[in-house]
Amino acid sequence: MFSTFAEASAFAHERDVQMLDLKFSDLWGRWHHLTLPIAQFTPALMEEGVGFDGSAVGLKSVKAGDMVLVPDLSTGFLDPFCDVPTLSFICYTLEADTKAVFANDPRNIARRAEEYMAQTGIADRSMWGPEFEFYIFSRVTYEYGPNRCGYVIESDEADWGSGNTGGHGHVIPLHGGYHAIPPKDSLSNLRTEMTLHLQQMGIPVKYHHHEVGGPGQCEIETPMMGLVQAGDATMMVKYVTKMTAHAHGFTATFMPKPLYGEAGSGMHFHQHLFKEGRNVFYDPQGYGLHSRAGLAYIAGLLEHGAALLALTNPSTNSFRRLVPGFEAPVNAFFSLGNRSAAVRIPRYATHPDKVRCEFRPPDATCNVYLALAAQLMAGLDGIQRGLDPSAEGFGPIDANIFAWSEEQRATIRPLPTALGDALDALQADHAFLLAGGVFGEDLIQQWIAALREQDAAVRVRPHPYEIRLYYDS
Repeated sequence: MFSTFAEASAFAHERDVQMLDLKFSDLWGRWHHLTLPIAQFTPALMEEGVGFDGSAVGLKSVKAGDMVLVPDLSTGFLDPFCDVPTLSFICYTLEADTKAVFANDPRNIARRAEEYMAQTGIADRSMWGPEFEFYIFSRVTYEYGPNRCGYVIESDEADWGSGNTGGHGHVIPLHGGYHAIPPKDSLSNLRTEMTLHLQQMGIPVKYHHHEVGGPGQCEIETPMMGLVQAGDATMMVKYVTKMTAHAHGFTATFMPKPLYGEAGSGMHFHQHLFKEGRNVFYDPQGYGLHSRAGLAYIAGLLEHGAALLALTNPSTNSFRRLVPGFEAPVNAFFSLGNRSAAVRIPRYATHPDKVRCEFRPPDATCNVYLALAAQLMAGLDGIQRGLDPSAEGFGPIDANIFAWSEEQRATIRPLPTALGDALDALQADHAFLLAGGVFGEDLIQQWIAALREQDAAVRVRPHPYEIRLYYDS
C-alpha cells in the first residue's frame, strides 16, 4: 500500500489512525500480533524495530529468542475489525543484534525462492492463485480429557440442522452445496462482506460461492499474483474470513476435514512462470498448451510430491481429506481437467498468458510461505533436470482412475496417506529445497521433529470410534 514511510505517516494522520498493529507469521503459518500507539510509528521504529520473543512462536531457541519486528510498508491496511482506527502491517522478523533479516523467517524464505528463480535464468516472475475453501459453522465445541473426548459441530444450513432454522426447510444435503443459491445458501451475504473487507484491504477477489459441502462450505478465489503477495493475501483471507464470521456469531475453519463423510477443504495452488513478460509454460503445440519447460515443472512437482506434502499438508487431519473420492488428489499424475489428478491443467485457461498448472493436494494447515516456496523449488528442479512427466510415469491420465481396476491403479505412484509417511519422504528428499540457500537444513529438521511429535500425540490417544469398535472385546 505504501512505498515510503512519509507516505504511510501522512495516511495515518489523514485517517486519524490511533493504533499501529504489527502482524507476523510463526513457523507453523499462524499470525501473531502486537499493537503500539500510533505515536511510536516513527523512522526509528523502521530502523530499530520492536522486540519480541521468537522462541515462543517456533522461530528460535529459548537460549537466543530475542528478535525484532519491522513493518513491511507495502503491506499496510486499515484493519476493519478494530474499534479504533488501526493501521496494520505484515512484518519482517529481524535478528535483534545485527538487524539482519532472520534467515528462517517464512516470508524471507518465500522471497529467497523467487530470488533463486531469477538467478537460474528460468524466469523473472512467478504467479500464484490459491483457492480458499473453508467451512462456516453455527457452533463448535470440543473437549479432550483422560475420561472423555469429543466434539460437536452445528450448521443451520445442514439437513441435520433443519430443526434449528424455524422450519423454513431450505437446507442442504451432504455433498449438495456446490453453487447453491439462497435461501439454501444462507452465507452469501456473509461472504460478500468478507469480499468487501478484502478489497478495501487491497486484496482483489475473483468471486465467491458455496462449495460442495452442504453444512456451510464456502470458497473465495483471488486472481493470480506474485509469490510473496499470494502468501500475504492468504494470511489476510484467513484473518478476514474468521473475523467476519466471528462478528456475526458464526465460526469459520480452514481445517481440511472437519466432518466425516463430507467434502474436505483444500487450498489448490494455480501457478505459472514468466520471463520478460512471456509465459514460460505456454506452447500452442504442447499437451494442454504446455511447453517443455511447463511440463518439466509439472514433473518436478510430482517427482517431489511426497516430500512436498510434508510442507503443504502438515497435519494429521490433512490425510483425513486425502482419501479416494471427494475429488481428493491421492495419486502422483497430471491431466488436462481431471480433478482427481495431483496436478491439473485447467481446460479453460487457453490464453497464452493464462496457461498454467494447478497443484491440488495442499490445504490451509500449511505455512503458506513455506508451501509456496517449496512448490516453486520443486518445479524449478524439474526444469533444471529436464524431467519429462510422461517418461517418469506421471501420465497424462485423462480417465476417471476411480473406475479403474486395482491392477490399473497400482501403476500410478501413490502420494503419502499419513503424515508420518510424508515426513519420511521429506527426510529422504529435500536437497531440492536447499538449492540456492532457500531453505536451511536446520529448519527442515526442526519442522520434521515438531510434526513427528504432533503425529505421535494423535496416534497414542484413544479415538471415540475405537470405543464403539472394541469396548466389548
